[in-house]
Amino acid sequence: MVRRGGVRRWLSTVGFYGLAVMFMLPTVFVFYWMITLSLKPQVEATAYPPSFVRFSVSMAGYREVFTKYPFLLYTWNSLVVAAGCTALGLAVGLPAAYSIARWRQQRLALAILVARIIPGIAYLIPWYIFFRRLRMVDTYGALILTHLIVGLPIIIWVMISFFEDVPADLEDAGLIDGCSYFGVFWRVALPLVKPGIVATAILSFVFSWNNFLFSVILAGRETRTLPIAVYTMISYEEINWGTLAAAATLITLPVLLVALVAQRHIVTGLTFGAVKQ
Repeated sequence: MVRRGGVRRWLSTVGFYGLAVMFMLPTVFVFYWMITLSLKPQVEATAYPPSFVRFSVSMAGYREVFTKYPFLLYTWNSLVVAAGCTALGLAVGLPAAYSIARWRQQRLALAILVARIIPGIAYLIPWYIFFRRLRMVDTYGALILTHLIVGLPIIIWVMISFFEDVPADLEDAGLIDGCSYFGVFWRVALPLVKPGIVATAILSFVFSWNNFLFSVILAGRETRTLPIAVYTMISYEEINWGTLAAAATLITLPVLLVALVAQRHIVTGLTFGAVKQ
C-alpha cells in the first residue's frame, strides 16, 4: 500500500508538471522566437525555413531602434500614461469597489461590467470628438482618461471580491471606536487587501501599456506610446523583422520586470496580511 501510494503521488506530480510544461511551451517558444529574431541580421531573419538554434548574432536591430526612432520618448510616454492610468484608476476604483462590496450595489456593478463588455471601438469616435473640442488630442490627459475605460472596470471588479472577504466584524469595530466610513476604508479595509491592490495595479498597468486602439487615434508625434511606435516601423517599402522583434522585446521587458518585482510583494502581502480567526 505504501508503494502504491508513493507511485500515485509520483505519477500525479509528473502529470502536473507535464501539463504545466505543455501549456507553457507555446508561450515560451513565442518569446524565444521573438528574442532570437531580434538578434538576427535581416538576411537570416527573413530566411525560410527559419533557424532557431544556429544563427549569426547581430545587434543591428537594437541599434536601429534607438538611432532611427525616438524610442526613449515613446517609452517615457507609455510609462507616464500607464502609471497615470493606474494611479487614477486605483484612486477611483478602490472606493467604488469597497462601496459595491460593503453595501451590495449590484446594479452599479452590473453597469460597470456592461461598460467593460462594450467594444472599445464604440467609444472611439465620441472620445475623439470630445477631446478635439477640448483641444486635448495629442495630450497625456486624453490618453490616460481613455485608457481608464479598460483599467477602471478591471480594478473595480477584481477588488470587489477582495473587499467582500474583509470580515464585517472588523469594520463594525472600527465604526464603534469612532472611525468614519472613510476611516474604516482607509485604516481597516485597505491594509487587509494589499495583495489585491498590487495585483490589480499590475493588470491595469499592463493593459494600459499594451493599449493600441485609443492611442493610434488620440496620440500625436509627442505622445506616441510604444505600441504605436512599433506600428509606425512598418512601411510599404520593407518590413525589418529584426528591428520589429527588437522593439517588441524592449516593450515586453519592463512588463516582465514589474511582474517579477510585484510577485514578491504579493507573496509578502498574503503572508503578513492574513486574517486569523
